[in-house]
Amino acid sequence: MTKPRVDFTPDLSYADVEKVLQSVDIPACPAMLAEVLGEAQKDTPDVRKLAKHIANDLGLSAATLKLANSALFRGSSKVSTVPKAVDRLGVQNLVCVVVGAALWNNLAGLPSGFIDRFWVRTSTLAMFASLVARRQYGVSPDAAYTYAMFHDAGIPLMMKRFPEYAQVVAQCQKLGQLAATAEADYFPCSHAIVGSLLTRNWGLPPSVGEAIRFHHDPDVYDLPDSTLPGHSVSLIAIVHIAEHLMSDLTGEDDQEVGPALFTKAMAHFGIAGEDLDHLREILAGVIDDLKH
Repeated sequence: MTKPRVDFTPDLSYADVEKVLQSVDIPACPAMLAEVLGEAQKDTPDVRKLAKHIANDLGLSAATLKLANSALFRGSSKVSTVPKAVDRLGVQNLVCVVVGAALWNNLAGLPSGFIDRFWVRTSTLAMFASLVARRQYGVSPDAAYTYAMFHDAGIPLMMKRFPEYAQVVAQCQKLGQLAATAEADYFPCSHAIVGSLLTRNWGLPPSVGEAIRFHHDPDVYDLPDSTLPGHSVSLIAIVHIAEHLMSDLTGEDDQEVGPALFTKAMAHFGIAGEDLDHLREILAGVIDDLKH
């Protein structure tokens, strides 16, 4: 017998939100993220102030240097100091660093094996999404990066709340079903809705939260603009492409997107033939870099 669940609707009602909040704890926005987002949203952000915040935190400093020297931003030489890394990344990409750190802290208390797998997969996917976005019209790479980082952020929260969550999803995967199917059948809410509420609580752009909420909806590419704006659809399409290709290149089963949504994502941007082959080559190169 299945449990009641929150369905996808154009707007979550007060009752729906209450049902989720009674089922899963949604963390408050971390102070560091609130400060950085507040500065970044100013007409003239103070990059030095942002750099000071980051330099005072060893974890953020390491993450900033890692991103600045990654395949996304690598220049002619490697940077070794936070100020140089900040200069290379710019304000919006610094926000990506802090967002990632806030998400990482949210994994505390879960099994170390899950944390390692989730983080490697999420951070790699965010890099893939940004690279794919750079080659499409009208999609911000940093927005794609942030969305990719957060699109599955509800999964750790579901695991914390429901001890059987990992087992149920694993069983679903053995049957060759998409992971979202298990949530719909066994839990009162989905990681998509939980993740959407998390981003709303943390003050991230509405387009990111909207994309998270609908990214497993089988009709996502046919929803009216009044339900899901085109920019959010494009974010979903970017990650559908990146996630499907990542599964293919790493030899993993694609339990998140599936061939139907991947095909629609490709059609959304008009990607086919040589364009797809070129994307695959680029992402394969990133995987090779990560191995060394």
